[in-house]
Amino acid sequence: VQLQASGGGLVQAGDSLRLSCTASGRTFTTLALGWFRRTPEKEHDFVAHITRSGETTNYSDSVKGRFTISRDNTKNTMYLQMNSLKPEDTAVYYCAAGPYASRRFDVYNWWGQGTQVTVSS
Repeated sequence: VQLQASGGGLVQAGDSLRLSCTASGRTFTTLALGWFRRTPEKEHDFVAHITRSGETTNYSDSVKGRFTISRDNTKNTMYLQMNSLKPEDTAVYYCAAGPYASRRFDVYNWWGQGTQVTVSS
């Protein structure tokens, strides 16, 4: 499975960004998906995950209410809509795919290359 993440950038606090992650190499609906981020303090910080059908999502407390994870199974693409961004959201964001949705990074077998999100105050 190949995952390609995109959509990062430099924004100001309060702004929004939408990350995308496109998958190939395997039937998309067999993949549960997640977003993690890496900071100097934490290598695998769970952000959100979504089940294969897209019916169930889960968020870390730090992003709940501000971020929305979704997927379009017709486009083999997952999204992370990030609103009300804060400087502490600054990180490299990675998309991940695996057999089931989990907050644990070691459940996921495949990872994208990461996209940098920088939020200035």
